[in-house]
This record gives sequence, C-alpha cells and structure tokens, in this order.
Amino acid sequence: MAMQNALLFLSTVLIWGSTWLAITWQVGPVPVLVSVFYRFASAAVILLVVLAALRRLPLPGWRHQPFLLAQALCLFSCNFLCFYNAAGYLPSGLISVIFSLATLYNAVNARLFFGDRISPRTVLAALLGVCGVLLLFGQDIFIRFEADTLKGLGLAALGTLFFSLGNMASHRNSAAGIAPLTANAWGMAYGAVVLLALIGLTGTPMVAPPDAGYLAALLYLSVIGSVVGFTTYLMLVSRIGSSRAAYTTVLFPVVALSLSTLFEGYRWGMPALAGLGLTLLGNVVIFWRGPLPRRPAA
Repeated sequence: MAMQNALLFLSTVLIWGSTWLAITWQVGPVPVLVSVFYRFASAAVILLVVLAALRRLPLPGWRHQPFLLAQALCLFSCNFLCFYNAAGYLPSGLISVIFSLATLYNAVNARLFFGDRISPRTVLAALLGVCGVLLLFGQDIFIRFEADTLKGLGLAALGTLFFSLGNMASHRNSAAGIAPLTANAWGMAYGAVVLLALIGLTGTPMVAPPDAGYLAALLYLSVIGSVVGFTTYLMLVSRIGSSRAAYTTVLFPVVALSLSTLFEGYRWGMPALAGLGLTLLGNVVIFWRGPLPRRPAA
C-alpha cells in the first residue's frame, strides 16, 4: 500500500509538473476557451472509449450527478480557464507557485466541508513548501505590481480555489463509491460540454490547431496530463486524503524548474538551492511518521 501511494505521488508530481511548460505552448493564436475545450474533449473521448471497451463505464445515479457536475466545473473547465488566461500575464513559474497554495486551500476546505482537523504538521509542511517555492521563483515574484500582474495573480488564485473545490467534490464522489476513473470520464465529458456551450454563447471562433508543436502539446496535455495525471491524483486523494495529496502541488515548481534548466537555460543560484531544500524538507515533514511507540511490557 505504501509503495503504491509513493508511485502515485511521484507520477502525479512528474506529470503535472511538466504540464506547465506544455500549457505555454498552447497560449497564442488559439483562444484560451477553445484550447481548454480541445484538451478535455479529446481526453474525455479517449477515457470514455477505453472504459466502455473494458465495460467499466457505469453511469452514476441521479443523486451523484450534481457532484459530478461540480467536479467537472472545478477540475475540468473553470480552473484551467483561469490558469490559461493567467499565463498571458504571468510567467509559468509564478503561476505554479500560486498553485502550490492548494495545500492550504485543501486543508481549509476539508475543515469546512468534512470537519477534518487541520494538523500542525500540515501547516508546517505547507509553510515550508510555499517558502521553498517562493525562493525558487524569487526572480519572478519580486516584480513590479502592474495592472496585468494583479490580473494574473487574481486569475491564478481563483484557479487554485476552483481546483481545491474540485478536490472536495472528488473526495465526496470517492466516498460515495464512484471510482476515480469513472468520475474523471464523466467529469471531463461534462466539462467539455460546458466549454462548448461557453464557446457558442461568447461567439468565440473555433480556430484549428496551427502547427505540429501545438498538436504535440495538446496530445501530451490530453493523454498524459489529463487522463493519466488526474487519475493518479484522484486515486491518491481517495487513498491518503485531499490535504496530503495536495502536497504534490508544492513539488510541481521543482519539476518545472528542472525542465527550465534543461530546455530554457535556467541558472541555479543560492536562493534557488535553498528553496529546493525547503520544499524537500516540507515533503519529509508531511510524510514522516517516526518510529512507532513501543508498548510497555505486561
């Protein structure tokens, strides 16, 4: 069980940590609303077809539908509309820093919706992680606060809130016996329908993918980032809880920074190294349980 949880955790960190770079490749000639629709429509088709072929696609009862719709709105449409739009105002590293606050969002929302206790360990780990990623991306954070910067910060914070609320809906659906794959399949389908409706209502033009780079990013975000990434993450939520699972978001910037080092020539300095150390320390704090106390001899 512990090994499976560790593999799910590592897979989620590596997959979602790399999607920030792919998202930047989709921001441009194609409207954000259309790009997000392409991503989740294709992901929904893939997941629905695979599960239907395996005969593992039950339709949850009507009493579950409002919560599946909530999961769709928060995880597969509204949050990514915020993040894609924020990418037009802020560097992707700064957006990932704001997204790492999902650990705190989840702890507070789990308290509000489910009565979960906010442990000192969770608070300490979150603070260490957030301080670490602030140091990692300090050069992006200490910038002039212009109107566009404030818009980007607001959009990224709102997207993180939607993500956390989607975690709460997913937690409820898992507790009700709906498998993460099933919830994802229907949630992505509902999300794609909502996005298509918004495209029609707003009169947004359906711009075709402009080049091979855009298509490659779309394929990666749809299959790996959405189908595989959301499945591993929501399985982790059902196994270890939303507060601990959300700590994966604190490690995403570490992966993003590593990719930036390889592909964008990012140079490590002392603040970045200190930030990496704090982030890893926070990871140790939240998962370390220490030796079990011995029972006194009879």
